[in-house]
Amino acid sequence: MRMALPVLLLLLIATPGSALGADWNPDAAVAGKLAAGAVFAEVKPDPGGASGVVHGAVDITAPQAVVWDTIRDCSRAGRMAPGVRACHVTDTGPGGRWDVRELTVRWSPLTPSFSTVFRSDYDPPGRIRFRCTGGDVACRGQWRLEPLPGGRTRVIYENRATSPFDLPAVVTRAAMRRDVARALVALRRESEGRGR
Repeated sequence: MRMALPVLLLLLIATPGSALGADWNPDAAVAGKLAAGAVFAEVKPDPGGASGVVHGAVDITAPQAVVWDTIRDCSRAGRMAPGVRACHVTDTGPGGRWDVRELTVRWSPLTPSFSTVFRSDYDPPGRIRFRCTGGDVACRGQWRLEPLPGGRTRVIYENRATSPFDLPAVVTRAAMRRDVARALVALRRESEGRGR
């Protein structure tokens, strides 16, 4: 689904903790795979009615501050999020503690463009909460950045999102999983490139 990372990578909420309940953490098996260079992405059905509950994680060989700056860089959104055609910051809070962004997204040549507006709340250096406030999708989630030994960072992504298109749930979840994995790979590439 076209919004998984665009919306995912740039939206944030203003409530304490996870937008989905308790913070999700990779289990030991997933953590071992992350340490070996794998990217984790799963999308589960949402009993609350959204298209899916998304969990993703990746280990990045770059310091937490570099990954933080990469996620917040609107000019990189098109290189990191599938289908993002434009990203604009439309409002900023005092001291940069929050902002509102609008994304224009086109999932594929067969689907129309759509927009999403989301507010991101920043708790540096390790948590960004987001929630959609307008546009064609609904979302609520967070990014968590955990420092690892050796100047590395584990990125954990959570999102509860809906699709702007009327597609079967299984198709939407598969597309979201694909897009989240691609976005996390791109985040790693962009962050590691900045860290050099």
